[in-house]
Amino acid sequence: MALAALLVAALGTGCGSAEPAKPAKGKPGQAAEAGGAAGALANSAERLKAAQQARIAAAKKWGLRKTPLLAPAAPKVKPEITTRDGFEVEDQDELPPVFTTVPTEEKVVFLTVDDGAEKDPEFIRMMQELKIPYTAFLSDYLVRENYPYFKQMQAAGVTLNNHTLNHRYMPGLSYEQQREEICGQQDTIQKQFGKRPALFRPPYGNYNQDTLRAAKSCGIKAVPLWNAEAFVNRMDYREWDRDLHPGDIILTHFRGREDWKGTMPDMIRHVMKTVTDKGYAVARLEDYL
Repeated sequence: MALAALLVAALGTGCGSAEPAKPAKGKPGQAAEAGGAAGALANSAERLKAAQQARIAAAKKWGLRKTPLLAPAAPKVKPEITTRDGFEVEDQDELPPVFTTVPTEEKVVFLTVDDGAEKDPEFIRMMQELKIPYTAFLSDYLVRENYPYFKQMQAAGVTLNNHTLNHRYMPGLSYEQQREEICGQQDTIQKQFGKRPALFRPPYGNYNQDTLRAAKSCGIKAVPLWNAEAFVNRMDYREWDRDLHPGDIILTHFRGREDWKGTMPDMIRHVMKTVTDKGYAVARLEDYL
């Protein structure tokens, strides 16, 4: 209906007298400005219509029963990110915040994908065509065999973040060992992909004070964990109500048939059915941080 209103406003009504309209009186150039504005509105409406039609076609192509909802515009003022209660370490105020949900009243969730084991080209193609944003957290021991795959992902607008070099259990390592895992991956991502990450996710979600101290020393600004986890055939939830909430971060992994009874596109179909049925859109995490 909003699109129709735009079109009507831009194109005017076809009803009325058959007598040709008389030129409106006014300053020179006003008519041209009005015509230009109407044309711009019409073009904008046509672009919106074409984009939505493309999304509908992509949803049908990839086997989604419903077209994913569009996320609202990124907030002009970023929400304040703080560490979730119960997730603090000593001197937490001096360290990167650890959180599972972004403070927002918008019905948006954030999709994050970890490690880099499966490198399915259909996954990249599907996410591009559906225009679903996501954030990757990479471990180099899995990624190094195919950096071009993740460069293609980056070229499509995906932010590549830090999940350590070797995906080790961080609290079992010394401070220096943890720093090597985190800073080493910072250096690798910068070398291979041209940008040093600001976000870090510890393997298994496990960390201690040394982990956060090391992360801060490596340039990490925030530590997003997750509030829900997606698989090819189910969703697991952290909260007691086993549901999604505005701003929840969803975790999934680069996995295929060797680990799941399905592919990454199968996983996305299940995730998007859940998210869309509940009235949520997937937004870009970095737009809120």
